[in-house]
Amino acid sequence: MDEKKIRKQIRGWILFLMGSIFIIGITTFPLEAELKWLSSHAGIFPDSMAAWIRLVYSGLHDTDETYPFLFYGTDWLAFAHLIIAMLYIGPLMDPVKNSWVIDWSILCCFLSFITAFIAGPIRYIPFFHQLIDCGFGAIGLFPLFFIRKKIKQLREMEKQR
Repeated sequence: MDEKKIRKQIRGWILFLMGSIFIIGITTFPLEAELKWLSSHAGIFPDSMAAWIRLVYSGLHDTDETYPFLFYGTDWLAFAHLIIAMLYIGPLMDPVKNSWVIDWSILCCFLSFITAFIAGPIRYIPFFHQLIDCGFGAIGLFPLFFIRKKIKQLREMEKQR
């Protein structure tokens, strides 16, 4: 495979990751509106999930009514996602030189499992929701391992020159 094609594949997957992280970040801002909509359509989910969605919406709504300043924390969570998406500009420009970002991202995906399974029970998060949270990390691993493999191919090509 030629270097140009490998670079194009890497760029495509990095742009996908950046876009995904950016979208997740942006959707963190309107949490109450999103959960209100989800709660009004909770009937499409199994009963236990529907009850959980309604409970989360109720808690979010009540908190926003009384303590709206608490959502400043989720605003910073959204901001963090936008900043993390920008971190991928390095590997986008020079994947070999900035391969550490991909390795760091793989580590973060694995750590999402640990966080979900430790913090989830402490915060009374149902197991099915912990699995959903782990799913983000698991899904992220597929493009990251692909990108890592392609970066290794580029590195070998650079050594042979």
